[in-house]
Amino acid sequence: MKAMLLRHLGPIQLNRPPLNLQNVPDPIPAEDEILIKISCCGVCHTELDEIEGRLPPPKLPVIPGHQVVGTVAECRRSGKTFRIGERVGVAWINSACGKCSFCLSGQENLCPTFRATGKDANGGYAEYMTVGEDFAYRIPDAFSDAEAAPLLCAGAIGYRSLRLAQIKDGESIGLAGFGASAHLVIKMIRSRYPKSRVFVFSRSDTEKQFALELGASWAGNYDERSPEKLRSVIDTTPAWMPIVKALGNLEPGGRVVVNAIRKEESDKNALLQLNYPSDLWMEKEIQSVANVTRADVQEFLTLASIIPIKPEVGLYPLEEANEALTELKERKIHGAKVLTVRHS
Repeated sequence: MKAMLLRHLGPIQLNRPPLNLQNVPDPIPAEDEILIKISCCGVCHTELDEIEGRLPPPKLPVIPGHQVVGTVAECRRSGKTFRIGERVGVAWINSACGKCSFCLSGQENLCPTFRATGKDANGGYAEYMTVGEDFAYRIPDAFSDAEAAPLLCAGAIGYRSLRLAQIKDGESIGLAGFGASAHLVIKMIRSRYPKSRVFVFSRSDTEKQFALELGASWAGNYDERSPEKLRSVIDTTPAWMPIVKALGNLEPGGRVVVNAIRKEESDKNALLQLNYPSDLWMEKEIQSVANVTRADVQEFLTLASIIPIKPEVGLYPLEEANEALTELKERKIHGAKVLTVRHS
């Protein structure tokens, strides 16, 4: 099969593309797995962190991609959960032990043996992949394949972030950064909390305009004060500075939810600029988001189909994965980027 393979870690540059299109053996499903014929795969900022070495290193070579949509091509357990031809998706959570205290308490995202799709196991930048039957999801009919792909990560992690923000209808909320996840979060907010006002912070004029088009009450730069104090801010940026600025925009007892796996090392000294009396005092909180659970993915897919929430997507052939990643790194973002797979 065709696959975009990652063999070496390093900076993403078009003149030195990190991924190579290669022919690799077709995967063979184990007894508890299904084989998926992939139709598309979303491109996520996490792939930038993985390829450029800001995550614990993957076992190379590896096929990236963790927002995968396709159809079941083979079931080893004779269709116990899925049928051949059924449309399914795969998310960041590839497996967890199911036995530790975290898994047993519904926090499998914190499992010490958590494995990530496209990092610890081959992902969706390919024609086929395998996954445990218990870690695949039916795709609601409300979505096309390309629309469903970003929901599996950007949507699911956004859903988890919004839950952790703990807002009530009518309370104001901020979004720092306005890429693939945040543009879905604002749609969730407007549906679930119609009386709440949304304030967006971004350095991109394009992102700010996009936010206003989707219903934001205000959009400004990271270092600007919001017109009113906020109950929560969800940060989806790769930098430290927006967290510091967000704390200054919170009301007493407010919370910043950090929806990011890593922050840029070049910006690591920004936290030293934190002013405790004005930024953190009055029982303000910083809450990180780690991975997703299967429940997050399933609950969000159901919610998104009911509202409905449909992402804005830009399509790229699988062979142009390097171009999509480069544009993502350069912040050329309008919604979500999705790779399409054409089978020969």
